[in-house]
Amino acid sequence: MTPALPAAVLWDMDGTLIDSEPYWFEAQADLVARFGGTWSDEEALELVGAGLWLTAEVMQRKGCPWDADAIVDHLTDAVLEGIRREVPWRPGARELLSSLRERDVTTGLVTMSIRRMATEVAEAASQHLGGTAFDVIVSGDDVGVPKPDPEAYLLAAAQLDVEIRDCVAIEDSPTGLTAAVASGAASIGVPLMLPIADGPTHTLWSTLDGRTPEDLAVVLAERTAQNSTGGA
Repeated sequence: MTPALPAAVLWDMDGTLIDSEPYWFEAQADLVARFGGTWSDEEALELVGAGLWLTAEVMQRKGCPWDADAIVDHLTDAVLEGIRREVPWRPGARELLSSLRERDVTTGLVTMSIRRMATEVAEAASQHLGGTAFDVIVSGDDVGVPKPDPEAYLLAAAQLDVEIRDCVAIEDSPTGLTAAVASGAASIGVPLMLPIADGPTHTLWSTLDGRTPEDLAVVLAERTAQNSTGGA
């Protein structure tokens, strides 16, 4: 029997849909340097998947005198400048998203970037697909608690009027994957900047390239069966 397709597929953005992390790293380093500080790749990696207001707190500790909202806006503007030059799509992401839309599978974008950036990336995806890429966007300024808390994923499922246990979430970072797993979604990790440990709570893929809606259906069916038998 062919497994049922997910009620919705919930996509992380930075590092999952697009390879924007290098833009973030550059923006962070430039801002810290503006006020006489230094910024390492290791420090940048610690913030992958985290909320932008946490990033702002780190920037303040590194000597930036601006308030948190100003820092978030500045970093977002810098990253958007890079994305407008070239959208760095992850391998297989647009193709899988297009296949899902062709099969009328509901999709959501669940990101800790702020809404104006998420909207611009979603519009770029829609232009590529020739139709609406995402049925809902949940961004970092929509939630009270950022990833690794599951609030963003639960909010997306509520807005889509689907059960989170019937959804598949796709993430690239340990922080984001923790949020997805905690929400109750069948969760897939596709590592980029940081390794993701294998484990019983999630599925690991090396790439989205060549993946299909049916592959997502299998992941959901396996997770549902595991949960029904009392597994992790």
